[in-house]
Amino acid sequence: MAKHDNLRINFYFFFILAAAAVISYNLFVITYVQHHSYSRTARAHRENISNVLARGNIYLGEHLAATNKKFPLAYIVPAEIDGQRAEEAAGQISSVLGIDKNEVKDVINSGSDKFRVLSRRIEDEQAAAIKTLGIKGLGVTYETDRYYPGGSFSASVIGFLGYSGDKKSGQYGIEAFYDDELFGKKRSIGNYVTGSGIIDFISKALKGSEAEETDDNKIDRPSDVVLSIDKNIQQIAEDKLDALMKKLEAAGGTIIIQDPNTGKILAMGDRPTFDPNNYSEYEPRNFLNRGIQEIFEPGSSFKPITMAMGLDLGVITPQTTFNDVGFREEAGYKIKNFSERVFGNVTMLEVLERSINTGAMHVQGLVGNKNFLDYVINFGFGQGTGIDLPGEIHGDITNLYSGRQINFLTASFGQGIAVTSLQLINAYSAIANGGKLMRPYVVEKIIEEGGVETVTEPEIVTIPISEKTATRVKTMLVSVVDNGFDKARISGYDIAGKTGTAQIPDGKGGYLENEYIHDFVGFAPAFDPKFVILIKIDRPKGITFAADSLSPTFKEITQYLLNYYNIPPTRR
Repeated sequence: MAKHDNLRINFYFFFILAAAAVISYNLFVITYVQHHSYSRTARAHRENISNVLARGNIYLGEHLAATNKKFPLAYIVPAEIDGQRAEEAAGQISSVLGIDKNEVKDVINSGSDKFRVLSRRIEDEQAAAIKTLGIKGLGVTYETDRYYPGGSFSASVIGFLGYSGDKKSGQYGIEAFYDDELFGKKRSIGNYVTGSGIIDFISKALKGSEAEETDDNKIDRPSDVVLSIDKNIQQIAEDKLDALMKKLEAAGGTIIIQDPNTGKILAMGDRPTFDPNNYSEYEPRNFLNRGIQEIFEPGSSFKPITMAMGLDLGVITPQTTFNDVGFREEAGYKIKNFSERVFGNVTMLEVLERSINTGAMHVQGLVGNKNFLDYVINFGFGQGTGIDLPGEIHGDITNLYSGRQINFLTASFGQGIAVTSLQLINAYSAIANGGKLMRPYVVEKIIEEGGVETVTEPEIVTIPISEKTATRVKTMLVSVVDNGFDKARISGYDIAGKTGTAQIPDGKGGYLENEYIHDFVGFAPAFDPKFVILIKIDRPKGITFAADSLSPTFKEITQYLLNYYNIPPTRR
């Protein structure tokens, strides 16, 4: 009897230990392995959002930019509707939901016993009204869909969750580029919460590396994506862009702000834009991120790149002189200065300050065609920047492969070649940071299930110019602002910048009359830059030159950022 009692006691003791182990393991899974999941869900609930692990969140720093939310949906089961009340029911439903009465009546008359959706994302008031109608077969349920708390804010960067065929998938922006991470890939984690799962877990732990699981059996949890976009900087950029669009009656516009030392994008805004919560109401062209998916001839904002080539090769200095006669003839063409002025004997510094086309052509001649093309490529033009956004186009420098001298001459002052806004600001960032071309990025980190973070590390793509050359160009660009752009100057600070006023090709080998693209690229403080700003406006009205149209806005954004980063004056 005693032996039997001991066996029973040992059995119960083992059972209690096993139960305690199961409970302890579940607590471990909940408090550690799934901590990030529950934390994320709790945070979403605090914002009155029903968040499920169907897709990860997107954040602008600490601010929620994209998540999952439950939306009310009105449905009907036609077979359950009283046929004698079809006319009356259709009228009541039409009145509440604002949809065509005849369409509702056709659905009712179909007699189908299947669930039919009448309207999605209805208002709470509509949902309450549907319930009070008391029509059998008519009801309200809830479905989880993607929700963007900021509406159109940062829309061109974020993108939206749409459809690819009959399956939901990220479209444009971060939603598309990081679609796998946001949805969750298949990978091996096993079911360790159930009893059999625990046994598998212990077995694998004992077997060590021999227990490697195949990728086909694994399911990952969705990851969260945290952007490098600073919400406050993005806000000022979008506000200023809206003001510019209205003031200049422009057809489009882009503002990008970049950290030149890391390559991270601090703000990226486009106009026109869209609301990803209602993307079907917009034309597809509104979905484009114009900073990477639209090219333009940069005009005079390319001249600092040409000047950097000459300085880097040692064929010029800022004080090298050149005699301008107002034009240069090549291949039967007379290429003039933009203003058709004649400047006479000038230095290279003055060429940049006064934006003299013939001076840029002079430098190109000294640099040589092969070197010119090599520098253009090393500065990142004619190729992708590698930014983590979909659909980036490479620009167009094919004219430089023709071997025609005239194409090199016009390219020296930004005509006949096309760039993206991101390529241009990234090249200026290379000048600002001392000669390093960085890979731009918009995702700061990816947070996986369990709180594991994959942080984006700055990456040097190439070094197109020396630090000495970069310093010389920066000094020249400071002089450009000091002596040319009074509306961009800020007392007490070294501000570097250059404008571009470019004609728009007509598609027939010429240019449109009185149609221009204005751009301004600059950085501050010039000799220890914390940010680079690019402003681009398409077809502004009433102002011919970018120095007049964009300088005030550049100054306003720069002043905000100097205050935002609490940067002390660099001049007495």
